[in-house]
Amino acid sequence: MREGVLAFIGNTPLVRLDRVLGETAFHLYAKLEASNPGGSIKDRTALSIIEAGLEQDKLQIGDTVIESSSGNMGIGLAQVCAYLGLNFICVVDPKVTTQNIEILRAYGAQVEMVTESDAKGVEFLQARLDRVEDLLRAIPGSFWPNQYANTANPHAHHQTMQEITNALQGKVDYLFCATSTCGTIRGCAEYIKENKLKTKVMAVDAYGSVIFGGPKAKRLIPGHGAAVRPKLFQEDMAEGCIHISDLECVIGCRRLVRLEAILAGGSSGAVLMAVWKIQNTIPAGANCVMIFPDRGERYLDTIYSERWVQKHFGDMSHLWQEPELLEETCLTASY
Repeated sequence: MREGVLAFIGNTPLVRLDRVLGETAFHLYAKLEASNPGGSIKDRTALSIIEAGLEQDKLQIGDTVIESSSGNMGIGLAQVCAYLGLNFICVVDPKVTTQNIEILRAYGAQVEMVTESDAKGVEFLQARLDRVEDLLRAIPGSFWPNQYANTANPHAHHQTMQEITNALQGKVDYLFCATSTCGTIRGCAEYIKENKLKTKVMAVDAYGSVIFGGPKAKRLIPGHGAAVRPKLFQEDMAEGCIHISDLECVIGCRRLVRLEAILAGGSSGAVLMAVWKIQNTIPAGANCVMIFPDRGERYLDTIYSERWVQKHFGDMSHLWQEPELLEETCLTASY
């Protein structure tokens, strides 16, 4: 039985959004995973994987958990490990914000930073995974959650989809879900299939991510997309995929906080913009659910920083206010 703060992971609110897209013929909802005690949907994943490791005797109290993370999974694991009496080492890279590093350390985690990227100087994922392997060999009694391949990751999100389904009394026509490890989208898709629901799952991937195809390229928003296709990926997880640029993530986040007072993270902005791109294809009366993975406080130095936006994109402030200008700026959807 889950106790203490861990008992409050899950059962996050589902909120109706009426303003951010203007008047629509369909109903738009957001699953606010920032309400988890560690601040993101990765709380569910972290707890599920650690519980499975303990139940299968792959992990003992007092052991050391070692994982690669761009932020949220690391914080989720740090929280679970702190409560259960496990040591935790989080392997990060220079893209991780100073705030996230300080949160990890506040929970008592040891932070290991990798500084060498791939041959093109674009991605750090493989370097992080290599460091994890080195640490696992060097530290007795260590455990790798392997969020990229561990089936306890998608299993956690059967509950996520069940909560959504219960809240809407079984009528969920569209589910929009950002992709990274593919744990959330695969878990939701598994629940949909097992319960013979008619929900259409739309994957939201990043331009520059290789999960749903396309060339690898530099990405600015951590936790959205991946440089390596995760082992959890399955071809039939989604009806289609909508690719979203870094700028579109920023636009979506800024409009959410301005029009709905929701301060959300980068992939939440991506999910909103995916709905915006295909809104004219969504039937009247449909229930559309967006999963918002985390909160925006972890992006104050990037997405919500005028200096950062100016540096990477120039002056885009007009786009937070004038939705009709979006078509002139945003890239064409691919799905």
